[in-house]
Amino acid sequence: MQIGILAHLLGQLPYDQLASKVADHGIRHVQLALWKAISGYDFTKPGCLSTGLAGTIGEAFDKRGVSISVLGCYLHLFDRDVEQRRLNIERFKELLRHARDFGSSIVAAETGSPWHGVYSDEEWNVLRSTIEELAEEAEKWGVYVGLEAAGGHLIDTSAALNRMLEEVPSARIGVVMDPGNLLTPTNFVRQDEVIEEAFRLLGDRVIAGHAKDRFLSLDGQLLVGAAGTGQMNYKLYTQLIKKYCPDIPLIMEEAGEGQIMAAKGFLEDLR
Repeated sequence: MQIGILAHLLGQLPYDQLASKVADHGIRHVQLALWKAISGYDFTKPGCLSTGLAGTIGEAFDKRGVSISVLGCYLHLFDRDVEQRRLNIERFKELLRHARDFGSSIVAAETGSPWHGVYSDEEWNVLRSTIEELAEEAEKWGVYVGLEAAGGHLIDTSAALNRMLEEVPSARIGVVMDPGNLLTPTNFVRQDEVIEEAFRLLGDRVIAGHAKDRFLSLDGQLLVGAAGTGQMNYKLYTQLIKKYCPDIPLIMEEAGEGQIMAAKGFLEDLR
């Protein structure tokens, strides 16, 4: 279990400054979302990224002892606007093509939220078609599409993600595990069951994990915080990682700059 961080939690900076800042915190790998973390370039449209630029960014991190374990996307994969969806797909495919240049092998994303919180069969079919196309691209370059289930998204449960993996049976699709995204105010009291089900269904496909905490407020809202600050059963989470997918990159989320060292220490103690 290798502990890293979302690079953009340290701000949006020139890539060499960002790499130095990550290293100064004793972090040895990151999930890098280009358009959230790196300033000075317009990564919002395909064409800005090149083999040379990707390699230069990767080298800037590598020479400071930091690897780029995951490239993050944050793109809606079944947008109803056909032109916007095509743009999102091309941006994702560009990251897949250049992932190895960064020194990474995973491009990860949540799927996007349905209109009005309810998805249709048509939207599911569009998403499946999109993932089939991305998996085909990943197969060409020997890298992985990392899918993450998250409440409020079309793929919102471990069962839904398992269904998609069955419908698109590509070995180049992996799972980014984040139990915090599977918890709701309703199921929080049985969180152990939710976490165990996620690993039972998906554990053999997990290629990376996320680490944030969840806790219920006095008025019953489910809130989020840095790992170690809430009520999530991290002992169970890390035990299941060791059982199903040891040595995956575990990436801290929801940690302010002043919380990073405490969250890292909390996870290292569990490790």
